[in-house]
Amino acid sequence: MILAMIGTTELLLIGGLALLLFGGKKLPEMMRGLGQGVREFKKGVNEINPDLDNSPESQDDPDSPEHTDIPDNPDDGEERE
Repeated sequence: MILAMIGTTELLLIGGLALLLFGGKKLPEMMRGLGQGVREFKKGVNEINPDLDNSPESQDDPDSPEHTDIPDNPDDGEERE
């Protein structure tokens, strides 16, 4: 929510302060490392998600909704008075 209120001037001020604090040589190295970290994280998440979707536990689970023998209508078509 608060990031939506940050304008161009504020971003330039933050960038300038970062440049002053870390220097022109260190800042690109830090951003490159941050980008590699984010890329590795996304790669790990993408490797885990397909494994969860195709896990044998979810396919062979007798308690899963597709393996239950509960009828849709528990009255079996009988009318109530």
